[in-house]
Amino acid sequence: MKKNSIKVYLFFLPFGVLYGLFLIYPLINGFRMSFFDWDLFGEPQFIGLQNFSKMFNDPTFWSSLWHTVYFVILTVPLLVILGFLMALLLNSKIYMKRLFRMLFFFPYVLSITIVCSIWAFLYQPHFGIIDKIFEIIGINYTGWLLDPKTAMPAIALTTIWWTLGFNVILYLAGLQEISDSVYEAATIDGANSFQKTIFITIPLLKRTHALVLVLQTIASLQIFGQVYIMTGGGPQGSTRVLIQYIYDQGFRYFRMGYAQAMALFFFAIMFVIAFIQIRLTLRTGGE
Repeated sequence: MKKNSIKVYLFFLPFGVLYGLFLIYPLINGFRMSFFDWDLFGEPQFIGLQNFSKMFNDPTFWSSLWHTVYFVILTVPLLVILGFLMALLLNSKIYMKRLFRMLFFFPYVLSITIVCSIWAFLYQPHFGIIDKIFEIIGINYTGWLLDPKTAMPAIALTTIWWTLGFNVILYLAGLQEISDSVYEAATIDGANSFQKTIFITIPLLKRTHALVLVLQTIASLQIFGQVYIMTGGGPQGSTRVLIQYIYDQGFRYFRMGYAQAMALFFFAIMFVIAFIQIRLTLRTGGE
């Protein structure tokens, strides 16, 4: 038994070292630096809770947090619902099913730079395809990424197109675990397709729903690349999200202590959300 225990620890050791070096240590050091004023070059100066006081009184911090939450509201419900519906479609008996599955997943393997460049071109005023489509139906509107009202929804649409395939794959995996005998029994009892979906498929996919919701919420809260590439936080700061604000404060203005304080607060928010969702998942799984 002791030899087996030693082997287990030896196998775990490389992962444990890397985990501690690249996750635990930066987290602890970030917590420590949040109490200092540091510009990356000089000697850190201890200032206590001043960074946190500044954060709670910083209107740009709160607007950036709201923009992040707004992005989550725009993307997560649609990604969960559309992912489920597309998985239902691709799990049914349709022609060239494997090809459609591959096509739905393909955008997810593209780099964020490629995706954002494609969609930024589509959103271009006057000659972008999206503008042309709206002109055909009689709506003359330009500047999707230049208008504070439409910039964030435009970025959200880009993200949905990019990441939807991942959720579809997760739902397809969940659908494969449901036995055909359950549906056959429901058919014998006279249930139609809609009733099977409502009373069989959705309840049996509770764990998958929770998994997709947790992963997508965390991913959407971490929005940065799309905004940085497509709008840079504009126009008029309407798409400036919290991670971008943290990045700017730390690496553009060299206020590392303040950036660490905001990052720590944001980490706490994501931890609480993930904890609540995981608890709900475990409770659902136990029912």
